Amino acid sequence: MLRITDEIAIEDWELTEQFIRASGPGGQNVNKVASAVELRFEAERSPNLPGPVKTRLRRLAGRRWTKEGALVLQCDETRSQTRNRDIVRERLAELIRQATIKPKRRIPTRVSANQKRKRVATKKQRGEVKALRGRVEGEE
Repeated sequence: MLRITDEIAIEDWELTEQFIRASGPGGQNVNKVASAVELRFEAERSPNLPGPVKTRLRRLAGRRWTKEGALVLQCDETRSQTRNRDIVRERLAELIRQATIKPKRRIPTRVSANQKRKRVATKKQRGEVKALRGRVEGEE
């Protein structure tokens, strides 16, 4: 069981781990040891996540969210399989924690009449400065 918050805990049956060979340099060892971890969390079918959290999680996950509604995370940072496993589980927990935070509603504000007046006055003044930049008549 993976504990996220006091209310949310993910059961082991919801997580599928697959160990794959890591990419990149590593000598002969890289072809023998499957140290990279691919964690699949069936988020859409999870009974432990509330609907709004699932919606926010889908937005946060981006490309890592599959068409079936699963969240797929990978880690091949270290040479240790257990360390990679811990890292990817912590990433999942952090992603779900971020999804539990409800964003504040934006309160639309209006530009005050005084600010509009100031803006127009500044534009008028700038226009006058530019108008005075032309050639002076009768001095040539």
